[in-house]
Amino acid sequence: MATGTLHMFTCVSFLLLLKSNIYLCQQFTISFLTPSDCGVEKRFDISSLSCVKCGLNQISSKTGTTCICQTGFKVISSNGATITCQQCPADTKPGVTRDGYGCIGCPGGLNEDGTCLCPPGNILVERDMNGNLLEEAICTACSPVESAFSTPDVTGSSCVRCQDSFINTSLSCVCGQGNIMTGGLCFPPSNLATSVATSVAFAQLAFAVPSAWFSKNLHSSAAACLIFTNLTACQALGNMCVMNMHSFSSITNDACGLYNTIFRATAALGSVQDISYWRSNLPWLYYGDQPGLASRALRTEVLPVGFSFKGPNKNTNINFVAAVYDASGDFLKWGTVGRDNLQLCPDTATRISAAYTFGTAYQQNCILSVSKLLKDFPEPLFYDLFMDFSTSDGERKLIAVPLRNLNLQYNGQFVNQGDNMNNWYLTRRIFMVDTLSGRESTLAAQPKVIRVATDIRISFTLVPNTQRGEVYPPLISVSYSDILVSDPAEQTVSVSFALEYEMDQKEAQIKTDIALGVLGGVAVLYSLLKTASWKRRIASPIIDLETILKFLLFYAGDLANVFFVLTVGTGLYWLIFNKAQHFVSVLLPLPEQEERFVTYVGCAFALKGVQFLHKLLHQLSVDIFFIDWERPRGKVVEGLGAAKGTPSPVSIWRTYFVANEWNEIQTVRKINPTFQVASVLFFLEVVGFSSLALRDPYSTLQRDPQAYIAPWSLVLRYGVAATMWLVIGFLQMLFFTVIHERFVEDRIRQFVDLCSISNVSVLLLSHRCFGYYIHGRSVHGHADTNMEEMNTHLKREAENLCGQRGLLPNTDTQTFQVSITHRLRQQYDRILEPLTRRNGPSRLIDASASPIEQSTKAYHTMNRFLGSVIDHAHKDMDYIVKDKLLFERVIGMEFIEPLDKSIFYNDESHSFSDVLYYGNESTLLIFDTLFFCVVDLGSQSFVLAAVLTYLEQLVFRLIRNSIGRRNLAAKTLVDERFLI
Repeated sequence: MATGTLHMFTCVSFLLLLKSNIYLCQQFTISFLTPSDCGVEKRFDISSLSCVKCGLNQISSKTGTTCICQTGFKVISSNGATITCQQCPADTKPGVTRDGYGCIGCPGGLNEDGTCLCPPGNILVERDMNGNLLEEAICTACSPVESAFSTPDVTGSSCVRCQDSFINTSLSCVCGQGNIMTGGLCFPPSNLATSVATSVAFAQLAFAVPSAWFSKNLHSSAAACLIFTNLTACQALGNMCVMNMHSFSSITNDACGLYNTIFRATAALGSVQDISYWRSNLPWLYYGDQPGLASRALRTEVLPVGFSFKGPNKNTNINFVAAVYDASGDFLKWGTVGRDNLQLCPDTATRISAAYTFGTAYQQNCILSVSKLLKDFPEPLFYDLFMDFSTSDGERKLIAVPLRNLNLQYNGQFVNQGDNMNNWYLTRRIFMVDTLSGRESTLAAQPKVIRVATDIRISFTLVPNTQRGEVYPPLISVSYSDILVSDPAEQTVSVSFALEYEMDQKEAQIKTDIALGVLGGVAVLYSLLKTASWKRRIASPIIDLETILKFLLFYAGDLANVFFVLTVGTGLYWLIFNKAQHFVSVLLPLPEQEERFVTYVGCAFALKGVQFLHKLLHQLSVDIFFIDWERPRGKVVEGLGAAKGTPSPVSIWRTYFVANEWNEIQTVRKINPTFQVASVLFFLEVVGFSSLALRDPYSTLQRDPQAYIAPWSLVLRYGVAATMWLVIGFLQMLFFTVIHERFVEDRIRQFVDLCSISNVSVLLLSHRCFGYYIHGRSVHGHADTNMEEMNTHLKREAENLCGQRGLLPNTDTQTFQVSITHRLRQQYDRILEPLTRRNGPSRLIDASASPIEQSTKAYHTMNRFLGSVIDHAHKDMDYIVKDKLLFERVIGMEFIEPLDKSIFYNDESHSFSDVLYYGNESTLLIFDTLFFCVVDLGSQSFVLAAVLTYLEQLVFRLIRNSIGRRNLAAKTLVDERFLI
């Protein structure tokens, strides 16, 4: 029987499961309900998250989560969430006790909840002293007169003393007629507005928010401050003015308007701390309300403490302290300024403390989450900032630090955002994050708008001409951002904090302008002199467009040198005086003040680039010819394919050899460019000279990586880089000139010796009628010989058994500057004319001769002609040899114009190198310096600047070699295939 029953139960259970489909899919969804959805007769069950019907004679409570007895019913039993209700008897106006567990007679009416109602000023008594329930409740009046001054408490069950403002105003617990009731306080009539503006304007968002905090506290704080001199209320009022950005307007019933009304009304109380702007009982918020007071506060007095970077009196500590208040106006503490207040960005203690080292430009930036700000700043804190110092007798003193609030509005104008100090309105008291004033409905609600101090800058200004490190009081500039809170978890805000140090740069700018004007004028005169020299050397008497263009090119180079000297001098000045000073006497220019300097550097680079390209193009177009003095030494032997008695040919290989050597020395420099780049980079990055370019007072080369690294100064960075490049370049030039060229190899003088050994002279014409001549005529008469005879010739020359190599007898001068006549130049061009016509119209080309034959014929003709000129064979194209005057050598200009005879000037300095890289080392060195510095100023990377400078040198060297080789082949009539 039992088995059958169990079997039947199992079948029924299976059918139920099958019907409910539980074995197919388990559901986990519920209906969404809130307490308001349950109505009056049901309560919201917080366990099952559903509505549950209340018991008999019960209704839902105000919270909706419990059930209470209906009006006129008392609780007779309670078991957690379950209660049992019983109706009170209907006789003698029964009511329910306040605890709900008893029925009691009422002396008067009933409240809505069924409890006894007492008249105003009375308390309800339901039990005797032992707690026994009375048959009828008693309404007992509180005594509102002296000396009791009592009134029912919030619950109405006991009498308490009235609030002091009621007693002080009306000597009762009632705010009498004519008095003002606000914020739970009673005030007598005053000159304050009866209604106040409780909306906070957020100018950046272009709307105002009705503030719950202002609605609750503004009017009462102002009244309590004015009438009762309540110190906390005065501080709270001041805080609300600070939350309103210290703004002035025609509205007198906003926070700042009420503050100023009280400030004027309490003038009779006098000031405190001997500061006229600090009214007794009021917080100090303004440095007066008249224009022009800012300059008096910032530039009249100096800090009673001097700063020094070195020596026994070293002092670089900046000590800021702050009086800290909460929003309600309570004084909290004296706090040290640092991580917990002005600096919102998280960082290590070492880096944060670096901000308060005098002379160290400090910059801190970060991005913060709005949700973190809401969490960390539930209520704003307010800071009155002071600078802490000790007097000579050891007494501790504080000096107030003024505030420049960039969000302050005066009659709708942002007066503090201009550069004119006389228009500023300096203030006091600062907060970092305001999440309180933007709360609309209740103080517990999330703020609609928050205000964050997103940019704080503390600036120190050096006293002009100080030698003891004196500075004016610091100025704090703060800029707030209004943030509309929509999604705090996703919203972010960018925050920055900086310390800046500045000095008056007007005097330095005036001196720079004077130097630029004077040197620029000298550059004009020097460029005119160069242009006149160029006109004489090209034998052109007229001033045409080409002359003006040439003047501008010369002036570009000279003006580039002026800018270069000024910028390098300026960079060295700031580098030396800033890093080496003991007592602070100079401070670095601010980044915005460096823009003019950077412009000068850019001008120097651009103009020097024009000069460099001008010289490069000039070198790539010089006229050059190799004069072969070798003559045939015999006749051709019969049977060798030539007529008997024909002179034996002269070998061309000597000319090719000289041409190749000239081709190789075209880009020889007085320095090693690769070593230059590598060594500069080594000293800057490895040794650490780049650390001298940091905006701090330290001159140490190696820095702790954990310490704060100050931002770069562009002036110092340029000064360090340019100085390093120039010093290493000059040291290289000194080494190559004094040691390498004397004891190892001198390529320029070796080329002159090669010309003498090869019996080949070189004529260079850098201008139409001016150039250089290298006399390479062999003293032995010929150089096309075997090794044995060549060694014999060299031995005879070493033993002074033969003549000297000079152009004139018994002289050694082989190099000359030549100023040729117009007639000689015409003949020179006439010989080369068949070759120049090759690139002209086809009708002018001689088709009967091949280009090779024309080149060969022109070469031999030019060789014979120039050789005969050197040998004085042409009386109408003769020349004289003389020395240049000292002044001629200094200014680079010839005073005598060659009319009848050419002039060969003795040139022991081998100035023919002017048509090579070698003779233009100063231009190349300055151009490389400026290129390196300009790239670095743009990228602030010495490594990138070094790499690009090396590539620049390589590219221009390739261009100079490639085009120079073509010009050499075209002008010397040497086949380019033999130039290796």
